[in-house]
Amino acid sequence: MQACILYRDFEHGEVLRNMLCLLKGRKDGFMDLTEQERLFYDSMHGLVEMAGFYGFYGNLWHDYLTFLLVNKENAFSMACEIVGPVEGSINEIAKGDFAVFKELYECDLEVFDQELGSAYGQIISDYQNVAEGSRRFNRRIRDRICSLSQKLAQADSVDTFMEDMVEFYRDFGVGTLGLHKAFRVGHDGDGQVVIQPITNIAHVHLDDLVGYEIAKKKLIDNTEAFVEGRKANNCLLFGDAGTGKSSSIKAILNQYYEKGLRIIEVYKHQFRDLNEVIAQIKNRNYKFIIYMDDLSFEDFEIEYKYLKAIIEGGLEKKPENVLIYATSNRRHLIRENFEDKEGRREDLHASDTVQEKLSLVSRFGVTIFFSAPNKKEFQNIVSVLAKRHQIEMPEEELLLEANKWELSHGGLTGRTAQQFIDYLLGQKK
Repeated sequence: MQACILYRDFEHGEVLRNMLCLLKGRKDGFMDLTEQERLFYDSMHGLVEMAGFYGFYGNLWHDYLTFLLVNKENAFSMACEIVGPVEGSINEIAKGDFAVFKELYECDLEVFDQELGSAYGQIISDYQNVAEGSRRFNRRIRDRICSLSQKLAQADSVDTFMEDMVEFYRDFGVGTLGLHKAFRVGHDGDGQVVIQPITNIAHVHLDDLVGYEIAKKKLIDNTEAFVEGRKANNCLLFGDAGTGKSSSIKAILNQYYEKGLRIIEVYKHQFRDLNEVIAQIKNRNYKFIIYMDDLSFEDFEIEYKYLKAIIEGGLEKKPENVLIYATSNRRHLIRENFEDKEGRREDLHASDTVQEKLSLVSRFGVTIFFSAPNKKEFQNIVSVLAKRHQIEMPEEELLLEANKWELSHGGLTGRTAQQFIDYLLGQKK
């Protein structure tokens, strides 16, 4: 790929390097048969393994090239994400790179079958993958890559090829942050902070959550303002366990992903990494929610101080494309001792200690309360869920069994209602 300026040094470029050596050797006519066979079969192995991991089908060579293009973060692709076509000299540079790739799409692997006595070039060119349920991968991303692969292979010119790529970058973004919805924080072999995709997330939607209309509207209004570039607040969802706080945030992600919303889940022990996480996302054309589930602190834990500095109080201003959403069963997040309130501790400035703890909540501009439903509301949730899942049972019997279930399975909560419905579904034969 020496002729390429933008699209080079790929993370998963081993198959590409082998194929380029193979094509060059065949063109120049100096490669011995043993080396030719090694490069060909190594390439076939890499393509099949990638198909197994990502679920690719059809022409695996085209899928692989498309995979490289949609994941390559460079000056051109990152300028096009969300925004679309850009102006300037970068377009001519990108067009030159795409001309090289178009030639690669036009390579016919079946010529190697004739020369090497193989059938694998033909198989790879029309690959039928294994059953859907046998491997776990993100089917939404797989289908987008395979569809784009077919479009690029059919492009009648370099201009059309480039237009297809720009359209993809605009609609879906580029790289890990563009293609995926949700992420977690990890570390590479050198201990550096990396943002890792979560490939299997719950496809819950706001309509799936019965009740809590006022709470959901507050969350929707704040999130819509955020994704539309208006002023929005950090958000704390608090209340009883099992009332749908976490599910509401997952539903918000699914609803606004197409508008550029992404979520990064961060655990309490990772708060020290927050500055590095924000540094990696602050210049991207997406809106990021840093999500903290079941957030609370004990007396001896000081991680909340890192969080306070990030939210508001550090020298560096929090980027406009980042908000923090947290859920908690505690209204004030940090355990308060009776001694704190009464000033009975040896600390002469006990009131200052209390204020320091309470000041964390004040940094969340929006607080939303999720209360446990009363019995009538619980029964309504059960009835709606039963109808949604087509459970045929007399309503009187349904509600009687639901009342029995909640007495021994967590009480009156939305989670208990869903678990009861799951139990009934499991009894169907």
